[in-house]
Amino acid sequence: MKILIKSSILLFFLILVIQAYTQTVVTVTVDLTKNTVPVSPYIYGKNNVLPNTFLSSGTNTEVSRAIAAGVRLVRQGGGNNSTKYNWRLKLSSHPDWYNNVYANDWDVAAQNLQNKLPGVQGMWSFQLLGKAAANTQHNFNDWGYNQSQWWSGVNQNLAGGGQANPAGGAQALVEGNPDLYLEEWTSDSTVGILDKWFGANGLGYDKNVIKYWDMDNEPEIWSGTHDDVMKTQCSAEEFMQRYFKVAKAARAKFPDIKLVGPVPANEWQWFRWGSDAISYNGKKYCWLEYFILRIAEEEKATGIRLLDVLDIHYYPGSQDPATILQFHRVFFDRNYVYPEANGLHTLNGGWDTSLNKEYILGRCSDWLTKYIGADHGVGLAVTESGINTSNSNVQAVWYASTLGEFMKNGVEIFTPWSWSVGMWETIHLFSRYNHENFVPATSQDETLVSAYPTINESHDSMTVVLVNRSLTETRNVTLSLNGYTIADGLFSMNTISGLGSSETFNSHTSNALKKTQVTAQNSQISVTLAPLSINSIILKGLRTGIQSDLKKPGFKADVFPNPTGKNAQLQFLLPEKISLNIELYAANGQLVEVINQSVFEAGENRVELNTGKLEPGLYFVKLKSATNSQTLKVFKN
Repeated sequence: MKILIKSSILLFFLILVIQAYTQTVVTVTVDLTKNTVPVSPYIYGKNNVLPNTFLSSGTNTEVSRAIAAGVRLVRQGGGNNSTKYNWRLKLSSHPDWYNNVYANDWDVAAQNLQNKLPGVQGMWSFQLLGKAAANTQHNFNDWGYNQSQWWSGVNQNLAGGGQANPAGGAQALVEGNPDLYLEEWTSDSTVGILDKWFGANGLGYDKNVIKYWDMDNEPEIWSGTHDDVMKTQCSAEEFMQRYFKVAKAARAKFPDIKLVGPVPANEWQWFRWGSDAISYNGKKYCWLEYFILRIAEEEKATGIRLLDVLDIHYYPGSQDPATILQFHRVFFDRNYVYPEANGLHTLNGGWDTSLNKEYILGRCSDWLTKYIGADHGVGLAVTESGINTSNSNVQAVWYASTLGEFMKNGVEIFTPWSWSVGMWETIHLFSRYNHENFVPATSQDETLVSAYPTINESHDSMTVVLVNRSLTETRNVTLSLNGYTIADGLFSMNTISGLGSSETFNSHTSNALKKTQVTAQNSQISVTLAPLSINSIILKGLRTGIQSDLKKPGFKADVFPNPTGKNAQLQFLLPEKISLNIELYAANGQLVEVINQSVFEAGENRVELNTGKLEPGLYFVKLKSATNSQTLKVFKN
């Protein structure tokens, strides 16, 4: 018995040793010596936030959460419901509900944008199909049929006098007549909303907060979604001609408009228009390449800018959590083998399963450079997406990973369509605590652990988001900072993990964030990340590797440490050799000391500040040249 007990104890300790050995520390390096990338605020976006049926001084839960979470852009077109929108009559035709026509007031939604979400950008859609809702007199009586319950026949074309097929499915026994509930809708009609909203005699809306306009929605599947009008799918070139007409008309009315297209439905439609490639000038093209090519040709021929943001939709099918947690790699990772690649196999006109590395937005960037030029200035967007999971932690980590990749690669707009538990928490953590510029970072285990750091313009505050995608394992991480100095001590960390099935985000102060602290020593931090967790470390420090900013006008300066004790250091970066006055002022504006009056060389400079003699409180360091000045706050402990 004693032998068995001793053996069990030895086995137990052996298991502990093996586990400790196999729990490898992941080194993550944040590199401030490299160029930063501006983060678009519009990746913190959402579909369908604003109420469109009332104008009141109150608010609803969705708007309140959007404000608290830091939503920066709302896409309000309504997806497929935007395609037949009639802004004159304020009506839409619902393609997924018998084509019935219903009231839809974009004017009210746009007014609510300005009243309820100040500073938030709005996004609506133009109609390119050629038909728009005309009246509600010929709707299918869905209440009389089954008390307006959903069933498999909701896609039957029954508005306009159709007869339902009780067996279900999309095919009605008798289809309705679309001429009874729709009217012709030209390019002049669709862009007329710009006059109504922004024109001299219009509603007076601020066009600077409604700059983005989708060029309709998922046109390559109109023969399915809008088959009451388009029984046979129009050709890609016919769509391009419709696109050109609307884009030119919109640009003429609103030169600073942001035209967003072509808004394809999913992975197959990124590459295919219908079931085939597109033949053009003796060559076959996939849909997005053809779209970019034709935009480039028409812009060259007319001198009119026709595309500002290239936009796609994304709806993967997998329900496997481990697979879902890699879907953020679909957009830019040129080494990721995408298990749901289908349209990609047709890239070169045939069916080649060896083509399995998707990087769709990377491909679009390549095509934009190839056809329009390196300075094309076209942004990238994903305005609809959704994944198949009921696990709020998987949802949150996928969303965080995608936001991180979009920050890293300069994506302009991200507005997921499906919105599940975990997403409010995630957008709040990113939008409220991240900064304006993405910082390059590398991980030894990028598959499971990624870092998404951001830094503010003055370089004195950095937030490092660490994501652990492991479903079951903690990850020990050593975070190293290159080109950024922080003091030894404690720093705050916010964590999202262990979410339940119910919504936990209520406000900026009432949410599921777990607040802890991490210890820094010699500009390194060791931290343990829980499984399926998002962790945001908030750092204060001083950037020491900012040579990449030399081409920026003016000069940048930092004081470190701040708050300070006996001594501090002023660091500043100059674009050229200039004369500077450096002065210290008290909080009341009184000059305390002229610190330095010298000619400083271009590049990085440092000046010691003797703060030991100062009383505790707030002070200001002012740097002045002949053409520029900057004032920094300094807190003396």
